[in-house]
Amino acid sequence: MKKVYVCQLVILRLSLVLSLISACAVAQAASTSAQISASTTAFLKRYVNKAGEVNYRAIQHEPQQLDDLLYDIAAYDTKAPASQADLYSFYLNAYNVLVIGQIVENYPSASVQHMPGFFDKKLMLVAGEKMTLDQLEHNKLRKLYDDPRLHFVLVCGTSSCPRLSREAYTGRDLFVQLNAQTQRVLQDPTFVQVDAVAKTVKLPEIFKWYEAEFGGSGKTGLAYINQFRADKSVPASFSTDYYAYDWRLNDQKSK
Repeated sequence: MKKVYVCQLVILRLSLVLSLISACAVAQAASTSAQISASTTAFLKRYVNKAGEVNYRAIQHEPQQLDDLLYDIAAYDTKAPASQADLYSFYLNAYNVLVIGQIVENYPSASVQHMPGFFDKKLMLVAGEKMTLDQLEHNKLRKLYDDPRLHFVLVCGTSSCPRLSREAYTGRDLFVQLNAQTQRVLQDPTFVQVDAVAKTVKLPEIFKWYEAEFGGSGKTGLAYINQFRADKSVPASFSTDYYAYDWRLNDQKSK
């Protein structure tokens, strides 16, 4: 009888241990795209100012929020039920956070050009897969939805990049956010430099590098820009030129 009692006690304890393990597994389950978006927004609002500049030094001194985000990005489950917009917003947010993570790792280096393999060699964990930033952009984002607005949403950590939004992308509001961010960027006088007196417009070099993307459907780069400028459209008669790309970090310290 005593042996039966001991066996029952062992079984009971084992059952309790398994229950605790199961509870821990649930607690440690991969975050959803919406949860990662919320965490990313909180992070961006803390460390990015309204000019889109990042306080890399502060993040380096207090990295916990960044580390938590990098963990969630690495552990994200792409097989869990989610819409295509949720997945796309996850990859968008992942790209921007991973850029910040790499810069913080190399800080105070003054430019991503000084960080070997920044875009095409450095492997990072995204949803259980090792990939570079270039692979994330071309093999994930562009395969899901190839759209020129991507150029104004992905921020590569340089001064000539579009201003980093302080709000993360969400599946629910994705296409509204894509339009709003593109409009903000293309109406920014430091990004699209219009001289009404000289009748010229200077564009960032991405419009030269990716001319085929912005000139789709018979449009020129300027015609593409004017779609998002409303009453501030640039006359087609203005001469177009490109200003040199500024590879310095979009760092609050350097401004």
